Amino acid sequence: MVEYKAEGLYRCAQNMTPNQLEEAFYSGELLQATALAFDHAQRLRLTLAGKPAYMDYADCADGLENGEVRDIAILTRVGRPVCFVITQLPQGPDGFYKLSRRSAQQQCKKNYLDLLIPGDILPCRVTHIEPFGAFCDVGCGISALLPIDCLSVSRIKSPADRVQVGDDLYCILKSRDEQNRLVLTLRELLGNWVQNAEQFSIGETVVGIVRSIESYGIFIEIAPNLAGLAEYTEGLCLGQPVSVYIKNILPEKMKIKLVIVNHELPEPLKFNLNYYQTSGHIDHWIYSTPESNKQIETVFAKR
Repeated sequence: MVEYKAEGLYRCAQNMTPNQLEEAFYSGELLQATALAFDHAQRLRLTLAGKPAYMDYADCADGLENGEVRDIAILTRVGRPVCFVITQLPQGPDGFYKLSRRSAQQQCKKNYLDLLIPGDILPCRVTHIEPFGAFCDVGCGISALLPIDCLSVSRIKSPADRVQVGDDLYCILKSRDEQNRLVLTLRELLGNWVQNAEQFSIGETVVGIVRSIESYGIFIEIAPNLAGLAEYTEGLCLGQPVSVYIKNILPEKMKIKLVIVNHELPEPLKFNLNYYQTSGHIDHWIYSTPESNKQIETVFAKR
């Protein structure tokens, strides 16, 4: 099965010769180039090998004609890479290239995305962030939602606490919505409680990020899928970096007891994502320890 890539990761057609573009036309190769304008005729305009190239309105995206994709999604492509297949070569000295992003997206859906089932792992790229989640390009500019509660087990206030626009991620297909759009999840790839806790030892002092402030204590994240609890301290704010002493690790309760050592660290902190699996399929994921009464798990489809 072919893995189609996000826009920005295909071969750049702007650097190709007319002969190379002709070869791509006959082979059906997916290419990309920067959209220079959305003109009065509602076409995306590009330039390839010194000649104009046009993408008619209906060819700008699959689903544009029936309202599944809004015009704003096309307008915002101006100045950014768009992927496409070449559907017509220049005819004569005043000729131009005709391109279709819609055809590229239809291929991506038919040959790749429509074949995925919940539990399959796929690469994607973050395109924009909303308070409720991050939108990701799962291939040829096709968007999928990564909800905030699927970004990590430990608490975060915003998707931007975990990912940024332009980040290349691995995610799992969680489900499909009523319009057959993909819904993604990330947290199952970032390790369970034991895998994360094994990185730390009692008596260590490590850096962490304040994720939740409660009357009974401060939850501090020390890894993307792991947080501990420290005593309540005045003057802290969400997202603040701190250094903490690991007082105790309790697998049977899935708890880590922390003591705040320093809350005046000068630099912002962001944890790198540590993936425990980046390909294949997951049927069932259990975060909880065997001794814990609290069960955190995700059940996907079986192959």
